[in-house]
Amino acid sequence: MSLIRLNIKGISYSQTQNGAYALILSEDLGERKLPIVIGAFEAQSIAIALEKEIRPPRPLTHDLFKTFADRYHILVKQVIIHKLADGVFYSSIIAEQDGLEEIIDARTSDAIALALRFNAPIFTYKDIMDRAGVHLKSSSATEEVPEVDDALIDELLEGKPRSSPQESPPIDHDKHTLKELKELLKKALNDEAYEAAAKLRDEISKRNI
Repeated sequence: MSLIRLNIKGISYSQTQNGAYALILSEDLGERKLPIVIGAFEAQSIAIALEKEIRPPRPLTHDLFKTFADRYHILVKQVIIHKLADGVFYSSIIAEQDGLEEIIDARTSDAIALALRFNAPIFTYKDIMDRAGVHLKSSSATEEVPEVDDALIDELLEGKPRSSPQESPPIDHDKHTLKELKELLKKALNDEAYEAAAKLRDEISKRNI
């Protein structure tokens, strides 16, 4: 099967689906785009890697992996989005250490976040692009990131291609007491689920007014 090289065009945010991001990949020698729904943390990590000027005060998980890999002479050579099944993209990281290659299974969002940090190329197979590639228009002639409307992200969230299996449904705040919300907030912070924690904190603040 022939491989198609992909370039990262950017990340689009849904105005209606809170916390929903679409990573936009484009084929190297074509006009089709591959939008993949990713989580907020992965979107942040990819955005930081794209913006070379931004340096977080403490290493993110993908930065830590890069430091670890450099220390032990592990090189990420390329990333291949090799499978699309039940609306989920599956990817492999091709890594090398001391001349030996290893193929490592990874979520697509994690694989791309690492590919950026290693300056490694990203590929997918032609049949995946034929199945999931779309034509997206830019909202202006100078805009680099294609416009992804909320309807498309809604469609993606309802079972179209995404980086990883769908996460647990959001918490129904109305069904919980203030005390229960505070316990959920504590758990979210312990689990480093910062997006969920932010929503819980907002709900707690509204009830305390």
